[in-house]
Amino acid sequence: MRFVPAVEPPPGAGPAGWWFLFHGDRLLVEARGDAVSTPRWADPEERGLRPLRTQYLGTLDDGPCYAAEVSGPGEHGEASFRSLRSLLGVLPDELFSVAGRAFQVVDWDRSSRYCGKCGVRTRPVDGERAKACPGCGLHFFPRVSPAVIVAVAKDRKLLLARSLRFPPSFHSVLAGFVEPGETFEECVHREVGEEVGVTVRDVRYFGSQPWPFPHSLMVGFTAEYAGGELVLEEKEIADAGWFGPEEIAAMQIPRRGTIARRLIDGFLAGEGRRSPGTSAAP
Repeated sequence: MRFVPAVEPPPGAGPAGWWFLFHGDRLLVEARGDAVSTPRWADPEERGLRPLRTQYLGTLDDGPCYAAEVSGPGEHGEASFRSLRSLLGVLPDELFSVAGRAFQVVDWDRSSRYCGKCGVRTRPVDGERAKACPGCGLHFFPRVSPAVIVAVAKDRKLLLARSLRFPPSFHSVLAGFVEPGETFEECVHREVGEEVGVTVRDVRYFGSQPWPFPHSLMVGFTAEYAGGELVLEEKEIADAGWFGPEEIAAMQIPRRGTIARRLIDGFLAGEGRRSPGTSAAP
């Protein structure tokens, strides 16, 4: 399945296609046995669902994709609303990727109906994923909040931590949002220092993943321990330590499909100690 993004549907394109319909943060999906998918319908209104606002997303395997918010949840035959987070690893990867994009567009569409500066109702900008205020001229684009996530290795062990928000046995690699004026690499050094008190070196880019909860972009790195003792930020971190492969195998860690799990699996495969890329200075 190949997704091609677009803002405006081509001339003559009808509504028949993939529909990513949300009620709050819940996506309408169809389940047939073990297979879960988003619906391919001609028109949601024929199923008793009236979109409040609709955004065209592009095409998936040449089928048009639409994102919309609906006013009521309800049940619709074999279709039901499920939280987007619960569908990670359940929806096929291609559909989940478009669903994440759809959720961010729907959230932006909902929250940018009025100008945050002067309160005037905004208007769509032709040919762009943007809105403009006719009163003061301010433009509104979908929000993306970058965050770093980093796998820190030391002597063939990986630094894993348990956030105060995590279940008691759940551990993951460190992550944090980028601050204004900060590079990704600077954010890696700051976050590791703030959360667990150690310094790192040899920071290398690993990969990235859109994270629509609600509008993050996770930018992954690997790094080597440089010095210091573990000192936990008590307001954020409940526990942290250095864990070898056998210990990690017995732990509850992020599910497959997440960049956190890719970083951990990369370390276990040896990439965490020999990741390709260009090292970056603090």
